[in-house]
This record gives sequence, structure tokens and C-alpha cells, in this order.
Amino acid sequence: MKLAALANGKHAIITSMDEVDSATRKKLMVMGILPQSEIEKVRIAPLGDPIQIRVLGVDVAFRKNLAELIEVTPK
Repeated sequence: MKLAALANGKHAIITSMDEVDSATRKKLMVMGILPQSEIEKVRIAPLGDPIQIRVLGVDVAFRKNLAELIEVTPK
């Protein structure tokens, strides 16, 4: 399932970021967003973009199009 489709307040494990371009993937990895990392989808902005996630106790906002490229497994 894609990160964008995960329900608010749910936890998941990142399984793949292969669809994300390499420059963006490197930036995400520096922030601790790695395959096999546990994340929580906190909420979606009222108009649907951006999406707030929590990883390693830090909140990060993603554009919806980026969240649609990240594959997760619900926990």
C-alpha cells in the first residue's frame, strides 16, 4: 500500500522507496526515513496536501505526490 493511502493515526513500516528519485531518496534517508523504518501518518492538511508523518519522534510534512511513491506495510 502507498503511504498516501494509509489512514490517519496508523503506523506502518516503509517497505520500498524505489520509485522516489535518487536525490529525494537521499534527503529522506538523511532525515531517518529509511526502508524498514516505522512511521506514523499523523494527519492530512484540509485540502489534502501536504501529509504529516512522524518518524523517530520527529514530524515531517510530505507532498502528496511524494507519499504516493513510498510503499508501506500497515502495522
